Amino acid sequence: MHDPKLAAEALAELPADIADSPLFNGDLAPVPKGRRDWTTYNFAALWISMAHCIPTYMLAGGLISVGMNWWQALLTIGLGNIIVLGPILLNAHPGTKYGIPFPVLARSSFGTVGANVPAVLRAIVACGWFGIQTFIGGEAVKTFLEALWPAYAGLGGGVQILGLSIPSAITFLVFWALNILIIYRGMDAVRVFENWAAPLVLVMAAVLMIWAVSVAGGLGPMLSQPSKFESFGAFWKVFIPSLTGMIGFWATLSLNIPDFTRFGKGQKEQMLGQTLGLPTTMIAFSAMGVVITSASHAILVGTPVEKLWDPVFILAQLTSAAPPPGLAEPLIASPGIRLLVAVVALFGVAVATISVNIAANVVSPANDFANLAPRLISFKTGGLITGLLGIAIMPWKLLSSAEVYIFNWLIGYSALLGPIAGIMVADYWLLRNKTLDVPDLYRPNGRYAGVNWIAIAALFIGVLPNLPGFLQSAKLTQMEPGFFDAIYPYAWFTGFLLAGGLYLLAMKRKPAR
Repeated sequence: MHDPKLAAEALAELPADIADSPLFNGDLAPVPKGRRDWTTYNFAALWISMAHCIPTYMLAGGLISVGMNWWQALLTIGLGNIIVLGPILLNAHPGTKYGIPFPVLARSSFGTVGANVPAVLRAIVACGWFGIQTFIGGEAVKTFLEALWPAYAGLGGGVQILGLSIPSAITFLVFWALNILIIYRGMDAVRVFENWAAPLVLVMAAVLMIWAVSVAGGLGPMLSQPSKFESFGAFWKVFIPSLTGMIGFWATLSLNIPDFTRFGKGQKEQMLGQTLGLPTTMIAFSAMGVVITSASHAILVGTPVEKLWDPVFILAQLTSAAPPPGLAEPLIASPGIRLLVAVVALFGVAVATISVNIAANVVSPANDFANLAPRLISFKTGGLITGLLGIAIMPWKLLSSAEVYIFNWLIGYSALLGPIAGIMVADYWLLRNKTLDVPDLYRPNGRYAGVNWIAIAALFIGVLPNLPGFLQSAKLTQMEPGFFDAIYPYAWFTGFLLAGGLYLLAMKRKPAR
């Protein structure tokens, strides 16, 4: 977002000594009140565009594949998003009230130096998500290219780069470059992109749903499929880790939401926009995925169900000149119409993937890395670091199986981020009663200076109970299941409550500074 004029306006509202502080730069500065212009629609559009992505579309499919019926899957998704909306709104408040981003807000609880710990942990998770979304987008482009140009699949023969074929590596890097290009245009470009991306993706998904239902002659067989659980106890064993995974899906944004709400006109705008945008969109888009998949099940007879949960696969069947399995003719006979559908579909998938990636996985780590050395690392440089680490993490390995993705990735990092959210909520709402000294957040010798070891200790203790379960889930240890394995599915809840409670108790006993 670096804007010399904006930085100058921010400094005009701060004491003179902040200009020379090593903890200040234009990207981390409080947004001047005159620049806070995001409306209810901007915040709703932000969440709508972030929720309209391929991983959201496939969420219900993952839950149905482990035994739930359609309404149990949607109930789990809806409840998880309503729960995570709580800490999102709680941490959004100081962003709007004071105009500060997440790493600066974290200084109030962790200290000006200690804030680098939660900032870097959040940034690393974002780098993983950045890589995942970029890989998904790249694979979507590759699928369409292969449908239109079959020879593309053979480029490079069997040569692989870090486990990727040459075609996959090319489309991955193209998507990577598009993300970096947009973020280099700044936060205003992000807002404009999200505003028009939100309705476009929704319209395209609706068109695909109407087509699938009309061709199938109904909603398909999946909506009448019963649950595979014979008892409530059997359902509960799957429901709790699934619910934690749904919370983990947006646990990242529950920390860094101030990166966006600091641009808000007021609390009403950000609260209403987010409440309208997040849970409703996640439920609606997941439901559309259920209907499209169910109808496609009736159209593409003989196709494995797990493939039908991938919208890119369905769109590829639409644009392919070869008849899909079980059919004698292509779904679209006219080559011209097939090409048009392929171009529109490819554009829609690209918009959906890039919009969520920039908003959810680049803005925060860019600010977080800038917080490490505000005088040396700008927002744009932080975004580039995010992109490079997103490649180094090799995200295709995180997507190697549903078990790795849900139990090792989603629940694993929720065990890490839940304690941070608990500490931040307890600090701002219960300890400081929503009152912060903004200039001191930028002073190396102010009231928040250094490291707040109480916050660091609370974070460590909040993570600790979930560590054995994670190691067991990731198959890094081999032991008989015990108590810690039983609480691991509750990782986000355990960490949030334990770390937040310990932090509050210890800080209230600490002498005033």
